[in-house]
Amino acid sequence: MTLQLTSSAFRDGEPIPKVHTCDGPDRSPPLAWRGVPADCRSLAVLCDDPDAPAGTWHHWAVYDISADQTGLPGDVPKAERVDAMRQALNDFRRVGYGGPCPPRGHGPHHYHFRLLALSVEHLDLPARANCRDVARAAARHKIGEAILVGTYER
Repeated sequence: MTLQLTSSAFRDGEPIPKVHTCDGPDRSPPLAWRGVPADCRSLAVLCDDPDAPAGTWHHWAVYDISADQTGLPGDVPKAERVDAMRQALNDFRRVGYGGPCPPRGHGPHHYHFRLLALSVEHLDLPARANCRDVARAAARHKIGEAILVGTYER
């Protein structure tokens, strides 16, 4: 089985509900996955908007997720550490999830939630690492990836 990522909040290619955006309470969506490779030692979740006017906008990075975990609940606390997991600074300069918030009238944006299966238990990153740091570090250890895309426009 290949790595798969889903959400009970929206389906692949469909709109992200307002509750998970800056127009609502900005809660992270619940995520679930399956098909984690047997040699996976940890997981990371990234969320990016490649349609942002100034280039890719990084909304979320959570990493050092236990390889035996099967998902993330909705509304993950916006803290640098949540149990053993760590969260990075997003491009809003805040720790944790920062939901879709595209410019008004800019058309639909596509939010790529990426689940990365990694060959290491922990990414060697300093406190207050940003999403780009996590993406670079995770890329070096990636052994599998699944993508879920949601859309949002204002």
